[in-house]
Parts: sequence; structure tokens; C-alpha cells
Amino acid sequence: MDTLNNVVPLMAPQLITEMPLVRVQHLYQTYGRVRAVHDVSFDVYPGEVLGIVGESGSGKSTVLRLLNLQEIAKGGTFNLNVPSLQGENLLACDRYRRREVQTQHIGIVYQNPHLGLRMHYTSGGNVAERLLITGERRFKTLRDVAEDSLAVSEFPLDRMDDLPMRLSGGMQQRVQLAKAIALKPQLLLLDEPTTGLDVSVQALVLDTLKRLQQELTVTILIVSHDLGVIRTLADRVMVMRNGEVIEAGLTDQILEDPQAEYTQQLVHAKL
Repeated sequence: MDTLNNVVPLMAPQLITEMPLVRVQHLYQTYGRVRAVHDVSFDVYPGEVLGIVGESGSGKSTVLRLLNLQEIAKGGTFNLNVPSLQGENLLACDRYRRREVQTQHIGIVYQNPHLGLRMHYTSGGNVAERLLITGERRFKTLRDVAEDSLAVSEFPLDRMDDLPMRLSGGMQQRVQLAKAIALKPQLLLLDEPTTGLDVSVQALVLDTLKRLQQELTVTILIVSHDLGVIRTLADRVMVMRNGEVIEAGLTDQILEDPQAEYTQQLVHAKL
């Protein structure tokens, strides 16, 4: 993976490991009169996987969109602890700074691949687009990084010139993942990444995500309604309901001995 490792200086700034990589404090979001997220705070440490669970409308996907800087929050702070961003509330950035942070420091995989991919670009072209945004124009570099990223995501390289619209759902998710990690982001956001996939395909995607997390030591926030997915990937779990965090803790602790009544209902409903 030499090419992927040598595209600098935009890749993998040194982390300040004694501090949380992600610090979110008093996050607040509304849509009209609807309170989507209310006073949500949490930390995530480098290399950790935090799972966010809750029923539809709990606010978990809103949290992910806010951290991907897709929306303007009504309140709160979001700090990403890398040297170039130290002390900066990313929720207060202008759109140019947001775009820079999204490109260089954050990767995202959506439940719906149509949100993360250009269906009329080749699979390799989708990955190369991440580098184009940074100003990279050398064809060989673009091709090599796309190839390396797709290989890391276990995508068959003989299909890298295929359009995503001609691929299966599982293959589209691998292209999304390759695109998300092309610039080695410090933070990877996963929004229901296995929903709608066959059980066997889900298992393959989860195996790939687990291996990548271990090999790249990337920090992950994953939103999922599937507690099996959360059990497989997450170190800690945060349970949300009506925009608020009602329980949080180690994954085994929350899933084996939930304290909040709502969490107990959520866990038992999945048994």
C-alpha cells in the first residue's frame, strides 16, 4: 500500500493520543418545532468505536450528519483533536472550512449508496474524487490511490472501472468505504452501513470494517438499529431516545445488563 501511505501532507496528521479525538458538548438541533437532538455530549478516543442506537426518530442519524458538518447545528460544540484543528469548534466553521475538514479528516459511509457515490462515475473515479478535491491532478497518483483503497476495502480490482449503478449493494458499500478512507481520515462515520444487505453480505462487510478498524486504527462512530452489528463492532454504546442520551457504557454492559427501561425494551425486542 505504498502509494496510499505516501500521499502527504494531507493524510494522517499526528494524533494527540492522551486526549479524546472527538469531543461533543451540548449538541442541539431542531427542525421547525421538532427537537431532533437535545443536549447530547460524549467523547470518543483514538481508535475507539462508538455505537449509537435507538429507534427511528431518536436523533442518532442527526448526530452523525452534524458531525459530518452537513447541517448547521442550533447549538453545541464539536472538537476534533488533531493539531491543525485544536480548540476549533467545527460546528461554527464557515462552509469553506467545513469542506476542508470533511475532505481531509472525516469519512462517511451512508446507508443509501446513492448519497455517497456518483452512480455515473466509475468505482475508481468515485474514490479518486476525494483526491481531486484536494487539488491532486496526477493521473497515476489518482489511479494508484483508488486502486489501493479499493483493495483495502476488499473490492475486486477487475471491476474498478465498472459504474456503481451496475454493482450489488454490498459492492457499492465497499466502494463507499474505499472513498471514505482514501485520505486516511481520523474519523469514520457509518450510517446503517449493512441495512438492506443479505445476511451473508452483511457478514462480509462487517468483517471488512472490523479488519480496517484494527489495521488503520481509525476512530469510528456507527449508527445502527441492528444490535448484532453494534455488538460486533462497537467498544461502547450510546442509547438515544427522542433526541436525548438515556444510557451509555461498554457494549457488553449495555447489551447484557441494560439499566434504563427503554434500553431493556430495545434489547429484548431484538432477542
